[in-house]
Amino acid sequence: MSMQPEPGSRFLPARRALADEVYDAVLGLLMDQVIEPGSRASIDGIARELNVSPTPVREALARLEAEGLVVKRPLKGYTAAPLLDGEGLRRLFEMRTLLEPAAARRAVGRLDDDDLRELERLAQQMHASAAASQTGEDRFQDYKDFADQDARFHRLIAEHAGNELLADAILRLRSHMHLYRLYFTHGIADETADEHEAVLQALRTRDAGAAETAMLEHIAHSYSRIAPNIAQPES
Repeated sequence: MSMQPEPGSRFLPARRALADEVYDAVLGLLMDQVIEPGSRASIDGIARELNVSPTPVREALARLEAEGLVVKRPLKGYTAAPLLDGEGLRRLFEMRTLLEPAAARRAVGRLDDDDLRELERLAQQMHASAAASQTGEDRFQDYKDFADQDARFHRLIAEHAGNELLADAILRLRSHMHLYRLYFTHGIADETADEHEAVLQALRTRDAGAAETAMLEHIAHSYSRIAPNIAQPES
């Protein structure tokens, strides 16, 4: 179904209608499923809702297409990408299990003191964001900071794996973006932050085996938290 926005319902003052701000606003519409999976993402409709011109909306949708959150079809424009189903989720985590523990192992010795301090800062921020997001509602705006910090933590490790193809494969999965769109409850934030601390501790002590194991356990726990909440296709 097509989104029928109420004009001005998510007003952005014209002076703040920069490309990044419009991108964030459109991302929020997708993450909160105001633009429902599979439905048309009308450039003009979104522009009216945000009270901006169509140009930054078009630019935002182009960015989101590259991230796999919208799909552009000839003569039909943009539609919101479908959510992962149970099989899609399994495949995503199978890829993560193959790639990310290996990246964590390889990153040991390649992360310098500044990198480790940045990972520590992100881990601390995740705990703070988890506490700050306890609003009782699971809206993207309430957990956006946590999601960003989570993704940056994993990206920094991948970028120091010493293999550009491995890092690129991990980043191309856009796993955090798709998982937070699929499912988020505030109860998982603290558990996730604690698991990142275990990965960080192994990296800090330069224990490659422990780093690999901690990342593997984090990914396994993430799957066990999300999978039971995703509808499985009927056989």
